[in-house]
Amino acid sequence: MIRPRLRAAGLALLLVSAAPAALAQQASTYPPALPAPLPAIPDAQDVAYPGVIGLEVDATNLTQHIFAVTETIPVAQAGPMTLFFPEWLPGNHGPVGPIAQLAGIEITADGQRVEWVRDTLHPFAFHIVVPTGARELKIRLQHLSPTTGAQGRITMTPEMLNIQWEKMLLYPAGHWSRNIMVRPTVTLPAGWRFGTALEPDMKSGDVQTFKPVNLEVLIDSPVFAGLHYRQIDLDPGGRSPVRANIVADAADSLEATDAQIQILRNLIVQMDRLYGARHFDHYDFLIAMTDKLGGIGLEHHRSSENSVNPAFFTGWDKHLADRDLLSHEMNHSWDGKWRRPADQYVPNFNSPLQNSLLWVYEGQTQYYGQVIAARSGLLTKQQAMDSLAMTAATYQTRVGREWRALQDTTNDPIISQRQPKGWLSWQRDEDYYSEGQLIWLDVDTTIREKTGGRKSLDDFARAFYGVQDGDFAPAPYTFEDVVAALNAVVPNDWAAFLRARLDADGPQAHAPLDGLERGGWRLTYTDTPTDYMKTLYAELKRNDFTYSLGFQTGEGNKIRSVQWDGPAFKSGLAVGMEIVAVNGQAATADRIAAAVTAAKDPAVPVALIVKDGDQYRTIAFDYHDGLRYPRLERIVGTPDRLGDILTPRAR
Repeated sequence: MIRPRLRAAGLALLLVSAAPAALAQQASTYPPALPAPLPAIPDAQDVAYPGVIGLEVDATNLTQHIFAVTETIPVAQAGPMTLFFPEWLPGNHGPVGPIAQLAGIEITADGQRVEWVRDTLHPFAFHIVVPTGARELKIRLQHLSPTTGAQGRITMTPEMLNIQWEKMLLYPAGHWSRNIMVRPTVTLPAGWRFGTALEPDMKSGDVQTFKPVNLEVLIDSPVFAGLHYRQIDLDPGGRSPVRANIVADAADSLEATDAQIQILRNLIVQMDRLYGARHFDHYDFLIAMTDKLGGIGLEHHRSSENSVNPAFFTGWDKHLADRDLLSHEMNHSWDGKWRRPADQYVPNFNSPLQNSLLWVYEGQTQYYGQVIAARSGLLTKQQAMDSLAMTAATYQTRVGREWRALQDTTNDPIISQRQPKGWLSWQRDEDYYSEGQLIWLDVDTTIREKTGGRKSLDDFARAFYGVQDGDFAPAPYTFEDVVAALNAVVPNDWAAFLRARLDADGPQAHAPLDGLERGGWRLTYTDTPTDYMKTLYAELKRNDFTYSLGFQTGEGNKIRSVQWDGPAFKSGLAVGMEIVAVNGQAATADRIAAAVTAAKDPAVPVALIVKDGDQYRTIAFDYHDGLRYPRLERIVGTPDRLGDILTPRAR
């Protein structure tokens, strides 16, 4: 990452020898207009940073959502030094460190102010000069949690907070993260309790100090704290603690039934039966039951951050959107954290990640997240199948495959950084999650078919992730490693099998749905949604006409998605427009559905009045195929491999 700088003599030579046109082309090589030349950013060395950094976070300003930070960084010598704010965040897969929420940076050494200059090419780097004789730097800064969702993800409310250490520190450049030791301390509001994978050390009142850990472990160990808190033992008498640390907007959200607690305990049992080995000495689910704290589902090696509906327990039958979140995030402890793609194994949090294997990291986790949710009871088998039908339908109609292969979507966390898109079915998004799920179903059913049901993807999972019990050190893998492990389960041309699905694009490319039929089921459409879809979309306040008129609506009959090249697209509809009337009556989802059903008569149109800003238009659809909702249909006379996949493991 060292960048060559033009010296004065070199610049003078360039000025003398270059023609005017060449000078224009070389303009970007001029040094920036700053008070002093920018030094090079040092390459990361795999050597220990001297001393232990002290990091103190005061998290008591609940009213203004401000985290006040004091950091003490030992220094071994005077002279130039570069400090980083973390940019490339694990689990986010992109350069999304919220540096705009960092404020008030003040650096001193022995009480003397130390000026800093931000690097103009790498603005997450801050250059300073350590004064002669200084033994440590004192840094004061604030992390300003958003106060509204429009500013970003809210991490502090009157009832709870989420400390993500990477947003609240600077760290020395030139070192691997694992070689920088940090002693974290947090001051919480009076009486609040917390959950974290960090090991507590000393406590004085509401000030909690944790045992020193390296920077990589620190950033991998966030904190949930709250006024309303409950901890549930999910593995009583187990070989290592597994806990649910729950905070909530209101105390009654914590009231889980014995049956619900048993389902969460089943999750741990089924994970153990899948993998065998544990690569953690304890695991802490951090769960926020909230509609105030910003939503999150983020994996860590010994914990995970999970926000769910406040009625996750108390409204169990009506809230399905978060059901596979815990199984998904815990699965990452094996897939993504212990075993991680080799192109994501980088020295520190300012070294660019590459995402080429996210279809394993996230796609296989999406697969097992839903499978384990079904095996544990977080989802019923029927709910898991209905969810799979919705996924299959999404990718059967993902027309963006005509120009963009699934493999390319692994770049999306860097390209679009999870910003909303207007034409999702054409632009594509992070499809490596759920289309990746379909690929791994294809792999699983292929193994089962080739071995007469004697082996499955579970055998791959145990061989690839379930080895070296108790080993915490990351184990990087490559595409070739994945292929070799699959071949060890059952010989096949797995490289060609995977590449055909990952790289498929063009008019003839199709969704990887072979696993469904090999699993004994086919995707079909009927005029009524499944019970799962009805419940899910009632919770999410969505109404789906994607497979009929070609759009989906949300609250207020606002259009939230339009299927590229579908009937709505051809009629000129776009995201953000509002349907105000259908066939002369005020629009509701039920009236739109009734109009589509009535239009099965070829003489009956579907007429919508649509509001676009301050403009109104009347649109008539020449569509007569009725309502269409996805579901799975059993293929008579074939093995029910999908049913076997979703059945709890007995051992």
